[in-house]
Amino acid sequence: IEAMALGARALGREYIALTDHSPRIAIVHGLDAARLARQADEIDRLNKKLEDITILKGIEVDILKDGSLDLPDQALAKLDVVVASVHSHFDLPRATQTERLITAMRNRHVSILGHPTCRLIGEREPIDIDMDRVIAAARDSGCHLELNAEPDRLDIDDTHAHAAREAGVKVAISTDAHAVDFLKCMRFGVDQARRGWLAAQDVLNTRSLKD
Repeated sequence: IEAMALGARALGREYIALTDHSPRIAIVHGLDAARLARQADEIDRLNKKLEDITILKGIEVDILKDGSLDLPDQALAKLDVVVASVHSHFDLPRATQTERLITAMRNRHVSILGHPTCRLIGEREPIDIDMDRVIAAARDSGCHLELNAEPDRLDIDDTHAHAAREAGVKVAISTDAHAVDFLKCMRFGVDQARRGWLAAQDVLNTRSLKD
């Protein structure tokens, strides 16, 4: 955690959000509520120690098949940022998949819908969703959409970014960095946002920590 924070500080960042996976993603040793609480204690310790960088407490919580989340509300309520993402059941019918995402976004603790179409460029096609409905639901629920800057994802794409902007939905550009070097992927997300005609005011994490 400290290495990631120092890496972000070296790039001029004022804050960084730590969003490890929830327990359903066993292959990456996702955090259950107890481990998440221990991580929060470590973040508190580091925030007292480090200067010129703030670590936000977060999670990338898995959206289950029915749209419920992989951690209880009482665990999510203690966090600064909750990213909800799909990592399974990619082949659900369009209406079911769309409703799944909307249900998750309606959870009052969810801040951001992560990589909404779940595509992996050259490896996995996007899931079948009604993006107009997803964007409208994001606007109505006060949720934001992730623009994932990892070169294999670049999700959402430029057309969806533009549609979010037109609807008044803020986008969060994230690096999805799993190591310090990948923090530099932010530039790819910025390029994607520019292709969608987004400006700084359309992007959630161009704001200062205070704002």
